[in-house]
Formats: sequence, structure tokens, C-alpha cells
Amino acid sequence: MSKKVLVVAEARDKSLRNVSFEALTAAQRIAKGGDIIAVTFGSDAANYVAELGKYGAVKVYTVANKELDTYTTDAYFQALRQVIEDVQPDAILMPHTAIGKDLAPRIAARLGLVSDVIDVQVEGSKVVFTRPIYAGKAFEKKTVTDGTVFATVRPNNIAAEETGGSAEKVDFNAEIKDLRTIVKDIVRKTAGGVDLSEAKVVISGGRGVKSAEGFKPLQELADVLGGAVGASRGACDAEYCDYSLQIGQTGKVVTPDLYIAAGISGAIQHLAGMSSSKVIVAINKDPEAPIFQIADYGIVGDLFEVVPLLTEEFKKVLGETITV
Repeated sequence: MSKKVLVVAEARDKSLRNVSFEALTAAQRIAKGGDIIAVTFGSDAANYVAELGKYGAVKVYTVANKELDTYTTDAYFQALRQVIEDVQPDAILMPHTAIGKDLAPRIAARLGLVSDVIDVQVEGSKVVFTRPIYAGKAFEKKTVTDGTVFATVRPNNIAAEETGGSAEKVDFNAEIKDLRTIVKDIVRKTAGGVDLSEAKVVISGGRGVKSAEGFKPLQELADVLGGAVGASRGACDAEYCDYSLQIGQTGKVVTPDLYIAAGISGAIQHLAGMSSSKVIVAINKDPEAPIFQIADYGIVGDLFEVVPLLTEEFKKVLGETITV
């Protein structure tokens, strides 16, 4: 049976986040030939219609209210609720990001929610969601047997697939009032570059980097590989870097293709944030460090010697690849 699926597309710095396309791919599996409708917010909402159409959306609701240019819970909640009432979808998907984790529970108060989904499959008439539990040590499968299906999709787990289609633009004017919060300005603690939660390559440092200066070799390697720099809580607590880089149970959860842990012992709290990475490389002077137990490849050595060597070797390999 075909279904109507609503996908909440998320943009950052005037570009759609890749997880929006991953959510559209998940929507294709659920819709089974039904309509996939996306929704975008803010003054630039209309700019994303064509791109969303390429990934399966047949309609894109553009909610261009100026109050939505910067995320606030009240404004987005009011706007999305009105879109849902207008669309009347059978299923709703949105990214499991900072915005998604804040907004989804408020919308789902009357619907129910399957959060942090890493896979979506259809078995007969049932939609089966897979999500990690116990800090990634186990996985559970969930189905929604009644009412609207609502789930958030974890970045970097469902490969985005283009359909080559196009989407109809539907201008939607939401009524937004009685806002309790208004954002006047945003001061970013980190520079631009690759978004940590969606990066295909992550280079992380722990207390072994010894200082803020110790992160420079990691940043150089990340730049060569087109990746992002992360950190353990220990490095953040020691004020070597900002908490926005923290990966772990109380930080960000990442699932890159390649995760390089430099000077990280491998406490269980950190493993909760990166253990689902496809390939894990550990660099540590202590051969008994717990991180080696989950690493696919381990290098016992001083990170200040190993990381620059890796950087130079990757430069050579990537340079030769580009030349050819």
C-alpha cells in the first residue's frame, strides 16, 4: 500500500545538509510509489526545490517566513505543525540533528516517535526501523502499528540515492505568533569547514594531544583528507578545544567512513559516539589502551610522529591519484 511521506529538509549555511537526502531515500522505501513531500523553511526555502526533486520529492512546501531564517523552537514548531495539518502525511521523517532532536519530540507528543534511526526496511505492510540502544552496544527493530509513522534519521547511515525527478513548488505561508524567543545574532565557536556529524572522515584527539597546539597536526591531516576534527571529553575538559568538537555519549555521535583516534584511550563514553564508524584507526603510545579492542587498525606510537607521517603519505597518494 502506497503512503504519503513528509520529509523535513534541513539547511545549513544556505546549503541542504546531506542527511536531508538520506531521509528522502528512506522515504522512498516507505512510500512504495506514494507521494514524497519535502518542506523547507526560511527566506531561501525556494532555492532547494530542484535539488530535493532529484532525490525523490514530488512536491516541496516552501515556508519562507522571515521568522524561520534562524532556528527557534517556537517558530519551527508552529510552522511544521501547520504543514503537517495541511499535508496529512502517513509518515514523517526528519534528520536526527541538533534541530531534529529538539523539534521532533515536540511535534511527536501526539504522534509517537522512533528516534535515531539507522536503517529503514519495508516487510510486507510493515515499516521496520532499526536504531541503536545501550550506547551502540545493541540494536533494536521497531514498527509503528497505528497512527502516523514519525522517525528521525541519523546522518551517514542510509546512502542517499538520486531519482532524477523534479518537484512542484508549493508556497506555504505559516501563521507564526507569540514567539517567546527571538535570535538576534549567532556567534560560531568553530570556523566553517566540514560538518562533524556528516563528515566522511573524522580525526579525533584526546588528552594525548597535550595542548591546544597539539590539535594542529590533526587539523592538517583532516584538511588533506577533506575531513573534520573531533575530540574526546577529556580533551575538552582539559580546555584543549571547544566542547562543540566533543564526540561521545554526552557529545556528538558520528558514523564516518574513516575514524582516526589519536591519543584517545577509549573510554566507554567516547566509544558510544564513534563505535559505528566503518573503519577505525587508533594511534596510541600505550599498547594496552582499550581503543585498540575496537580498532580495525592500530598504530602503537607517538601521535606527534605518526600523524605528520600519515599526512605526508596521504598527500603523496592523493597527489598521484589526482595527477593520473
